[in-house]
Amino acid sequence: MQLLNATQIQQKTKRLAIEILEHNYGEKEIILAGINTTGTLFAQRLQGMLQDLCKSKITLTTIHLNPADPLSQEIKIDLPVNKLQNKVVLVVDDVANTGRTLYYAMKPILEVLPKKVEVVVLVDRKHKSFPVKTDYVGMTLATTVQENIQVQIGDTKEEAVFLN
Repeated sequence: MQLLNATQIQQKTKRLAIEILEHNYGEKEIILAGINTTGTLFAQRLQGMLQDLCKSKITLTTIHLNPADPLSQEIKIDLPVNKLQNKVVLVVDDVANTGRTLYYAMKPILEVLPKKVEVVVLVDRKHKSFPVKTDYVGMTLATTVQENIQVQIGDTKEEAVFLN
């Protein structure tokens, strides 16, 4: 079942960008740290909208981890961690489910002291098993644990969010 189409994703992303700017007004730089592929694609979309709306420097980076087994390999961030020092860091992902991926994505950020760290997701499922709070949410869903959310953005024929 389709939950969001391309136009709705665009509208939600723009609203999220405006919210982010409202809460980070006057910041010289905002760092968007997308998680893996889809989180980074969503972060790129946010970056474009933020750059259209403000004069702040919007830096994009990617956090690499294995969501199925986060401790199976090193969790890495493309940007040198010292660049996060005293900066606003927004960890961006497409879907927040149990919070495990977001929880482990914080690991490289914990090596320095950012000004603040916030979480941005397109879809929040409210099945948290880890102490993670989503600060900016495009859509909140109450689903069963067996249901799956699929986000298609970026280089795809049909951008959409589906519930399977």
